Amino acid sequence: MSVAEKRARVVTGKVVSNKMDKTITVLIERRERHPVYGKYITRSSKIHAHDENNQCGIGDTVTVAESRPISKSKTWRLLEVVESAAQV
Repeated sequence: MSVAEKRARVVTGKVVSNKMDKTITVLIERRERHPVYGKYITRSSKIHAHDENNQCGIGDTVTVAESRPISKSKTWRLLEVVESAAQV
């Protein structure tokens, strides 16, 4: 039997902070159906992701993947910048 390779979770979200060195804060939003009323609710969570080259800006849409713990709060790493925000 071959050992099945565990696949990392991959999510897409929006960068809300890039003030830390090599770290970005990404807002992940998802829509869930309410168990009783059936109405769709937007739920969100913020995660810290490792950005090795400090290439992300606020407002960018990025794809991040789960990884080994890099620090106390960082367990995600940047895969790609899907869309860059317009510079003002």
